[in-house]
Amino acid sequence: MSDSLRKRPFWLRLLRRIGLILLILVAAIVGVRAWDAFTGPPLPPWLTMAPEEPGAAAIDSMDWPSWQAAEDRLLRTVSADLERKLLPGERIAQNRFWTESPLNPAQLARNWNRSFTLAPEGPARGSVVLLHGLTDSPYSLRHVAFFYQARGFHVVAPRMPGHGTVPGGLTNVSLDQWQAAARLAMREAKARSGGGPVHVVGYSNGAAVALRHTLAALEKPDLIRPDRVILISPMIGVSPAARLAGIAGWPALLPAFANAAWLDRMLEFNPFKYNSFPVHAAKLSERQTAALSRDLEAARRAGTLDQLPPILAFQSVVDATVIAGAVQERLLDRLPAGGHELILFDVNHQSLAAPLLTRAARAVAARFTLAAARPYRTVLITNNGTADGKVVARTWEAGTTDATDVPVAIPYPSHLFSLSHVALPFPPGDGLYGFAPDPADHQGAELGRLLVQGERGTIIVSQDILTRASSNPFFPLILDRLALELGDGAELAGETPSPALEPAP
Repeated sequence: MSDSLRKRPFWLRLLRRIGLILLILVAAIVGVRAWDAFTGPPLPPWLTMAPEEPGAAAIDSMDWPSWQAAEDRLLRTVSADLERKLLPGERIAQNRFWTESPLNPAQLARNWNRSFTLAPEGPARGSVVLLHGLTDSPYSLRHVAFFYQARGFHVVAPRMPGHGTVPGGLTNVSLDQWQAAARLAMREAKARSGGGPVHVVGYSNGAAVALRHTLAALEKPDLIRPDRVILISPMIGVSPAARLAGIAGWPALLPAFANAAWLDRMLEFNPFKYNSFPVHAAKLSERQTAALSRDLEAARRAGTLDQLPPILAFQSVVDATVIAGAVQERLLDRLPAGGHELILFDVNHQSLAAPLLTRAARAVAARFTLAAARPYRTVLITNNGTADGKVVARTWEAGTTDATDVPVAIPYPSHLFSLSHVALPFPPGDGLYGFAPDPADHQGAELGRLLVQGERGTIIVSQDILTRASSNPFFPLILDRLALELGDGAELAGETPSPALEPAP
C-alpha cells in the first residue's frame, strides 16, 4: 500500500472498499442479466405490446360510462393486435391470448378483467369500491363484491390501468394513473351510495392505493373520504431488494437485451392474472410503499391521523410478496386509537408438513402478538397451543396484553402448511384458485387443484407456483367479520359470525 493511501483516514479507506464491492456487485448483476437476456428466446407479442391507457388527468375528467367506453376500445384493440401478431407456436390451448384457447377470457362466462359494477336488488344502503392488486384484475375481489351486493351495497370495481390487457401494459403505467382510477371509482360509488356509507376494500397494491387515497382525502375536501377501509394482504412494505430492480433492467436499454426488462417471462395461462412480471412493476412496488410512507408521515405532522376511518386489515403471518409485519409496524402501530383491527392467519401447526416448517415459520406469529399493549385489536387465527389441535380465534383487545381464545368451527386443512399473500381473498370453492372448486364456477382451469408431483423440469411452470396456497379455508371468517362491520351479524340467515370477530368497540 502506498504512503498516500496509508495516510488516508480509516473510514475513508473503508468507504472506498465498500464502494468497490458495490460496484463489482452491480457489474455482476448487470452482466448476469445481460447474458440471460441475450441468450433467451425473443419476447412474445404480449410482452412487447404496451397499450396506451388514459393518463391521470384524462381519468380525472371522466365519468364511469366514459371510463368503461375507453376500456372497451382498449381491450378490443389489444385483442385484434394480438390475433395478428401471434405465431403458430403461440396459438396453443395453454395461451390465454389465443382467441380459441379455453383460457381466453372471451371464452368464459364473464370477462373479469373488465371494470364492473353490481347493483343491489333494492335501494342501496351504501356502496363499496374494490381495488385489486398488482398483476391482478377485478376478478380477485369478486367474492367480496357478491357479499356486499347481497347486503344492499352498490359495488364499484375498477380495472387498474396496465391490467387486464397484456403484461406489457405494466411497462408504461404510473402510480398517478392508479390513484386517478381510485378517485374515479370513489366518485361513482358516492353517487350510487343512496346516502349511505362508502367503504373501500384494497387487496395488496390496491390496499396501498386505498390508503393513499384516504390520506389525501383528509387534506382535500373535494375527494371522497371512505367511511371504512378494509385491507387484504396489504402492500405496506416490500423487500429492500425491490430497490435493485431498476439495476436488473439496465441491459434492456440496448435492443439486443430487451428480455432484461422482465424479471419473470412465462406463458400466460391464467385468464385473470399476469404470470410475467416486468422490472418496471417491481420499481413501482418500491415507489408505492415509499410514497405511502411519506403520506403517512405528512399526515402525522399535520395531526390528521386521528381522522382516519376505522381500518380493518387481514394478513397471513407468512407472505412472500410483501413484508407481512409492515401492516403492523409501519401502519397500525403508528396510528392513534380509532377502532382499528388486525386479523392474522397463522401457519398450520398441525399440518402434514408441520415437522418440516422452519423455526422462523413456527414462531412468526409471536412477532405480531407477544408485545406491549397496542391501540388496536389483534386477532390470530391459529391452532398453536391448543390441546386438540383445533383452530381458535386468539384475541388481544386494544390496550391489553391478555388474550382470550374462542373456538373456530373451520378446521385447518391438513394439506395446507400455511396461507399465502395470494390466498386470502379466495374461498376454497373458487373455480380458478380454490382447492375444492365449485363445478358451477368454471373459469377455464382449476389452478388451485394443481397439487401435482413429478420430476423437475418437466412442466412449463415453476413448482413454487404449484405449492403456493391459492385459496383460503378461513374466507368465511373474513365475510363474517365484514358482516359485523355492516351491522348484520347473526341476523343473517344461516350465518352466525364468530363472537371473537365482532367489531372493536
